[in-house]
Amino acid sequence: MREFGIGQSVPRTEDLRLVRGAGRYTDDIHFPNECHLYVLRSVEAHARITSIDVEAAKAMPGVIAVLTGADAVAMKFESLPTMAVRERRPGVPMITPPYPVLAHDVVRLVGDGVAAVVAETLAQARDAAEQIMVDYESLPSVTQTAATVAPGAPAVWPEHAPDNICFEFELGDRAAVEAAFAKADHVVKLDYDISRITTNSMETRAATALYDPETERYTLHVGSQIPHAMRANTARVLGIKPDKLRIMSPDVGGGFGLKTSVFPEYIMALWAAKLTGRPVRWMCDRSDGFVSDHHARDNITHAELALDRAGKFLALRVKTIANLGAYLSGVGVQAPTGNLGSLAGVYTTPAILSEVTGVFSNTNPTAPYRGAGRPEAAYVLERLIDVAAADTGIDRVELRRRNVIPPDALPYKTALVFTYDSGEFGKNMETVLGMADWAGFEKRRAEAKARGKLRGIGLANAIEIAGGPPGKPLDEAAEVRIDANGHVTIFVGVASQGQGHETMFQQMAYDALGVGPEQITFVAGDTDLVFEGRGTIGSRSMMAGGPAFGEAAAKVVAKGKRVAAHLLEAAEVDIEFKAGLFAVAGTDRRLTLAEVAKAAHDPAKLPAGVEPGLDERVIHQPKAPTFPNGSHVCEVEIDPETGVIKFIGYWVVDDVGRVLNPMLVKGQLHGGIVQGIGQALTEVIRYDPDSGQMLSGSFMDYAMPRADDVSSFEIQTNEVLTPTNPLGSKGAGEAGTVGALPCVMNAINDALRPLGIRHFEMPATPMRVWQAIRDAKS
Repeated sequence: MREFGIGQSVPRTEDLRLVRGAGRYTDDIHFPNECHLYVLRSVEAHARITSIDVEAAKAMPGVIAVLTGADAVAMKFESLPTMAVRERRPGVPMITPPYPVLAHDVVRLVGDGVAAVVAETLAQARDAAEQIMVDYESLPSVTQTAATVAPGAPAVWPEHAPDNICFEFELGDRAAVEAAFAKADHVVKLDYDISRITTNSMETRAATALYDPETERYTLHVGSQIPHAMRANTARVLGIKPDKLRIMSPDVGGGFGLKTSVFPEYIMALWAAKLTGRPVRWMCDRSDGFVSDHHARDNITHAELALDRAGKFLALRVKTIANLGAYLSGVGVQAPTGNLGSLAGVYTTPAILSEVTGVFSNTNPTAPYRGAGRPEAAYVLERLIDVAAADTGIDRVELRRRNVIPPDALPYKTALVFTYDSGEFGKNMETVLGMADWAGFEKRRAEAKARGKLRGIGLANAIEIAGGPPGKPLDEAAEVRIDANGHVTIFVGVASQGQGHETMFQQMAYDALGVGPEQITFVAGDTDLVFEGRGTIGSRSMMAGGPAFGEAAAKVVAKGKRVAAHLLEAAEVDIEFKAGLFAVAGTDRRLTLAEVAKAAHDPAKLPAGVEPGLDERVIHQPKAPTFPNGSHVCEVEIDPETGVIKFIGYWVVDDVGRVLNPMLVKGQLHGGIVQGIGQALTEVIRYDPDSGQMLSGSFMDYAMPRADDVSSFEIQTNEVLTPTNPLGSKGAGEAGTVGALPCVMNAINDALRPLGIRHFEMPATPMRVWQAIRDAKS
């Protein structure tokens, strides 16, 4: 079975049940006597609640309870937590307004929960919610990012932040940057509007809550990327100890950052479960998700690049206004500030300064979304380089060559936080240029022009941090248990949302223990069964969770050698373990893993001082974060009569460190690329600037990318192992999105450049592209 080990393109073992409809998602979990929760949401973007009448709703058929903001206040719930902290100004904490379970006196966005109905059926709960009468006194609202800091802008939190500013964050060397700009031969400036998007995971948010009055213990079934952190944060809101709450995260149909936060509906469901004494289900439909999910991105950025006469980068200066929404999500502050190191890219820029102002608005809170700041940073930098090339007359590839970090400079300390431990950045770029036949592009452009089409090609070099923060990467836990029959159970703290964790850990178990998938049970996402875990965020599962499993497996083998030595009457140093067999070196005397495990569970067969059982647990602390990197090229063709963009080809060379399963890595890159393409081309959340109403609240208005919107992808991996963890793995989950956003926008801008368009901003919808072409021609 060697074909099952690390490095093999093994099909996902979990797929058999998933494609047959045997997956177990939150909506598949049912309990006797369960009831349903429905949330009535604000229709106002900003308003004072002058009265709320729930009596008619209480009298409706099937209604069990109706909950309001006043009831939530009476319960003395804590505010929903934010886990990242910045400063309002040096030495002054950032503004952290309350994030309530239900709005009590003021609503601050369309979609704010104002009441919850618990009923026998979902239909009855909906009907009853329609009978709740809420009177609003409308207040001025602000939804557009740039408008939040304009003079006289409506204040989302007048009592806390009358200027709408939550924090001001600065990173870099201001003096060095200013000195570099003062001596620069060229300064290139660009303004960006990085659009607001929403996750739209295949599985919407959902929760089923239970309460046991005998043990005074709650259970919450919910799709979560970070079950243990969710347990701690949810318990904090409820005012209970974490051990009084069990989080069970079953199969999860996509997370992408959305499923890292505690949401108000989860607290409502737990509250209702205790109040009614019954299981309570809440399921978010797609329309509800648009107005209640956390959104992402939404930045206004100004960037400047200083260059010398030869085209060497001297300094980079970036200033961003980041829209945080009306409330602070769990790690919403982290997204625009925690990954700014990606602004350094793969270049030798000696001085960088980044300033971020976080602002409140009457919109959904923003949170991490695949890449969480890295795609935005890569887009700002790589787009700026293309414009610098056009402004200076230096070829855009040559400009990158002159500034890329050479292999012999590694490890390399950038001017902004990151220290790259490994990589072949120039090789990635040269390889992908060859794959895409970059040299032959102008001929293809001319051929397209003869047909009346606009052809463009884009390049982006991307790098990101995985498993951060830089100072101390998050630890991760794993446990290996082998029962008396030799069956292996793997418990890991990283929770899967479709990445293929079950398969990858089975591949590692095959190499480490010599057992096949039929002998392995994989357990994750249950805080009662998995003793600890940081979860799956920031492309960290293999760089942190993989070594944790490896160390636990190694400890199991070490104990097995002691038992085998005793059984074989040999010295422990003479025992070898390979492919599931313990053997005395140089002899044919051997025992299988199953035989040793059986003996390990029998105290009579153990050597003195060895406890029964064959199980070990480990919390692994990575030495440092890792830096997945790569180069992307895409080619597009635009029909100037319709503005429609057609993808001709997409090529990637990616360095994710050791590739455990090439098929799964390519799948991760494919998905990430399409999500980057979606933001570049069609996806955008829009609000009416006057009323604050959402204008893109369904798939009729929010255009998700489809398979026929993209071309096929050609992907190669440049496997440069990182020395920071035993596997040499860097991470692959977000790499595709980080490179795709700048690559696609560079290709579109290259196609439009002959028309005199210097910078065209996302989203590149057919209407916007068509209008830009018309404006340029006129």
